[in-house]
Amino acid sequence: MSSSTDNSAASVSNKKRPVIAIHGGAGAITRASMSAEKEQHYLAELERIVSSGQAILAAGGSALDAVTEAVRLLEECPLFNAGKGAVFTHQGTHELDACIMDGRTLDAGAISCVNHIRNPILTARKVLEVSPHVMFTGAGAETFAREQGQEMVGAEYFFTQERYDQLQRAIAADSGVLLDHDGASQSGDPLDPERKFGTVGAVAMDALGNLAAATSTGGMTNKQAGRVGDSPIIGAGCYASNHTVAISSTGTGEVFMRTVAAYDVAALIEYAGLSLEEATHKVVQEKLLPLGGIGGMIAVDRFGNVALPFNSEGMYRGFARVGDAPSVSIYRS
Repeated sequence: MSSSTDNSAASVSNKKRPVIAIHGGAGAITRASMSAEKEQHYLAELERIVSSGQAILAAGGSALDAVTEAVRLLEECPLFNAGKGAVFTHQGTHELDACIMDGRTLDAGAISCVNHIRNPILTARKVLEVSPHVMFTGAGAETFAREQGQEMVGAEYFFTQERYDQLQRAIAADSGVLLDHDGASQSGDPLDPERKFGTVGAVAMDALGNLAAATSTGGMTNKQAGRVGDSPIIGAGCYASNHTVAISSTGTGEVFMRTVAAYDVAALIEYAGLSLEEATHKVVQEKLLPLGGIGGMIAVDRFGNVALPFNSEGMYRGFARVGDAPSVSIYRS
C-alpha cells in the first residue's frame, strides 16, 4: 500500500485563529471508475459542511459546537457512512457508534451499537453534558437517548440501496467484512467502495483556544452484530485536550484501538516534545502501517496547526480557518 501524508495545512500556524477540519473516510482511489460528477458532489458536500463549522467559529461559537454540527451534517449526508446511509451488518441491521470530547475539561460522551438514533453524535453530546458516565451501548444507549428527547427513527431511515447491494456482494463472495459503504464498482465513487473506511469526524479550535473532537460511524459492511471499532473509543478514534491536540481517526479500527492511535499523538506531543506534523506522521506512517493499520486522521493542536495525514491513497477531508476560503480534497497532494 502506498502512503501519503497531507501536511499542506500543518505548516500554517496562525496561533489562536479559529479553525475546523473534517474527514469523511479514507481509502483507495479508483480513477478508472471515478465519475467527475460524483467527485464534485463529494467535494461540494465537504465544502458545505466544513463551511458550516467555520461559520459557528466565526460567530464566536465553541469548538464543541462546531464539531457537533459538522458531524451531525455528515451523519445526515448519505454519501458518508454515518447516520443516514450507514452500512449493514452481516445480520442485515444497522449499528452506529459516536464519540465527542471537550479538550477544555476532558469531558467526553460516547455511544455504540445503536440502531434507532437519528444522530448518534447528538446523543454522545448529551452523554457528555448530563450523564456521570462516559459511554452507553446498545439498548441502554437508546433508553438514554429517548429520555433526553433525542430523535428516534426506524431502521428504514438508514437504508440505501447502494449499501444493501454491497452487503449482498460481500455475503455472496464470502469475502468477510468490507471497510466501507458504497454500491457497485460502477458507482463512480472517487474512492474504491470495497477499500474505503467509513468514518466521519471533525476537530476544531475556537477563539478561546479550546479544542474539541468528534467521530461517528456506521461500522463495516458485513461485520458481526455487536462489533465495535475505534470510533467511539476515547484515545483510539477520538481525543481532545487543550494541552496538546484534538484528533479524529478513520481506518482499520482494530489497529487504531490496539495502538491507542489518537492518544498516542497527544502523548508524543506532550512527553516527547514532537510537533504536530512529527507526531501524526510517526503514528500514521510508522506505527499503524506495520500492523496493517490503513487510514488516517485529522488533527488540530493547541497552537492552531492542522495536520491531515493518511497512509491510504486518499481521504475525504477539508479544513477552514475563520476568514479564509475552505480547502477540500480527496486525493494525495
